[in-house]
Amino acid sequence: MASKKHWLVKQEPEAYAWEDLLKDGKVVWDGVRNYQARNNLKEMKPGDPVLFYHSVGPRKVVGVAEVARGAFPDPTTDDERWVSVELKPVRSLPNPVSLDAIKKEPLLAEIPLIRQSRLSVMPLSQKAFDRIVKMGS
Repeated sequence: MASKKHWLVKQEPEAYAWEDLLKDGKVVWDGVRNYQARNNLKEMKPGDPVLFYHSVGPRKVVGVAEVARGAFPDPTTDDERWVSVELKPVRSLPNPVSLDAIKKEPLLAEIPLIRQSRLSVMPLSQKAFDRIVKMGS
């Protein structure tokens, strides 16, 4: 059995906040129009853990989600190149982890959130994922 991959997705809370995902119970993660982010979506498998990051206002990781359904055609376009996944919430972080706190953590210095700040769907190592979750506990 392949090991799980770990992810971080970014969203503007005005467009769709963590609280919306908690209320809805699941969401189709669609509308991604960046090729690298699209390729990351294609790699996501059911059960993979996902950090949910608010990318505007207080920039912070606010919760842990999980891939509920792997890549399928994006319902917001007829262009078959684009895909979506379905996410479901797992739990909120009691202490959301700010971008400043992430930048100060040496273990996290090379994660895509720091190195490729505009990427909306990014892989994380298990160590980086676990460190952020621990920081938020």
